[in-house]
Amino acid sequence: MSRLEERYKNEVVPALMERFGYKNIMEVPKIEKVVVSMGVGDAVADSRALDAAMEDLKIITGQKPMVTRARKSIAAFKLRAGMLIGCKTTLRGERKWAFLDKLLNVALPRIRDFRGVPAGSLDGRGNYSLGIREQLIFPEIDYDKVEKVRGMNITIVTTAKTDEEAYELLRLLGMPFRN
Repeated sequence: MSRLEERYKNEVVPALMERFGYKNIMEVPKIEKVVVSMGVGDAVADSRALDAAMEDLKIITGQKPMVTRARKSIAAFKLRAGMLIGCKTTLRGERKWAFLDKLLNVALPRIRDFRGVPAGSLDGRGNYSLGIREQLIFPEIDYDKVEKVRGMNITIVTTAKTDEEAYELLRLLGMPFRN
């Protein structure tokens, strides 16, 4: 069991039960999955760009990402439906907790001029989305081997019914929200 999962069970669950008045432990919101995706616009012209992005995502998450394809054609971007344009991976179970622990305690504090993540990125159904501008904040990425700095999207899917419950869950887990 990872440190974050242990903290969730021992500290966060009792705090949420007290704060929201849950009668049953099964009512307490939990993190269902974490989806990490990376859009690679360069992949239209250069297929090696997608391979490099997939390798970075594999190193960061510890799981092989799947390739995403364009849903429809867009002439302005010279894009055809079905072309390879990105990659994503869905983390569950032990990998989810390990990735979140690494994100909250190692990666986010390494961002230059970091003042916290915005609290307004909750979607109304208890899910939180976060954009990161560069993959270099993760310690596994070797700075010298990076061809191009790429960003990524991280979506934390929770079972919370409201944004208030999800905010409190993430705050108690250690998410550094902006004041």
